[in-house]
Amino acid sequence: MTLQPFWETKTLSEMTSDEWESLCDRCGRCCLHKLEDEDTDEVYYTSVACRLLDTDSCQCRDYPNRKQIVSDCTVLTLKDVKNFHWLPETCAYRLISEEKPLSSWHPLVSGSNTSVHTAGISVKGWVHSEVDVNEEDLEDFIIPHIMVR
Repeated sequence: MTLQPFWETKTLSEMTSDEWESLCDRCGRCCLHKLEDEDTDEVYYTSVACRLLDTDSCQCRDYPNRKQIVSDCTVLTLKDVKNFHWLPETCAYRLISEEKPLSSWHPLVSGSNTSVHTAGISVKGWVHSEVDVNEEDLEDFIIPHIMVR
C-alpha cells in the first residue's frame, strides 16, 4: 500500500506549518516586484527582486524577520487563499488552492532542491536587486511572458 503525499490528500487549511512551508519551491518569483493595471486587474511581474532575495539561491536572506525589514513583504497565509490568483501559475500554493497537481520539477515531487532551477522556473541568474533600480523605472523591467489575472 502506497501512501499518497500530503499535498494530494490535504487542503491548505489542513496542513501543518512544516507542510505549508515545504510547498514553497524556492523559485523566488513571489519576491519580484509586480505592477497591477488598475483598469484590467492584470498583474505584471518585473525582473526586479526584493533586496532580501539571494538571487543565486532564490531564498530570502532573513526569512524569519522579512516582514520587519521589508514592511510590504507578502507573507502567504490561509486568509489570503482567495487572492492567490496573483501568484505564478507554477506556484504550489496556487496549484493546491485550485486543486491542481504539483509540477514534476517541484522539489517535493522530484526529491531535489535544485530541480526548480534546472527546469528554468526560478529567477536564478536573471533578476536585478531593487537596490540597483529606481522605483519609477519598474515599468522598464516588466517581464512580458509572466502576467496573471
